[in-house]
Amino acid sequence: MEIGFLAIGLIWLVSVAFACLVFGFWIWMLIDCLSNEPSQGNDKLVWALVIIFTHGLGAAIYYFVRRPDRISQFGK
Repeated sequence: MEIGFLAIGLIWLVSVAFACLVFGFWIWMLIDCLSNEPSQGNDKLVWALVIIFTHGLGAAIYYFVRRPDRISQFGK
């Protein structure tokens, strides 16, 4: 019986740690987008909305798709 509670507690702890990491990554990508994305057209607004409304998935898309392209184009 104690092993069941221990397993549930461990799963809960790992889940909370993962959620905190995803939240931190989401905040990092949102700040990166709002501070470094050039204000040409609506790109900054669109990317910020994608990150805000799709949370971790949008932050990952921004990190792997847009961020490397922006860094190579604008150097920041």
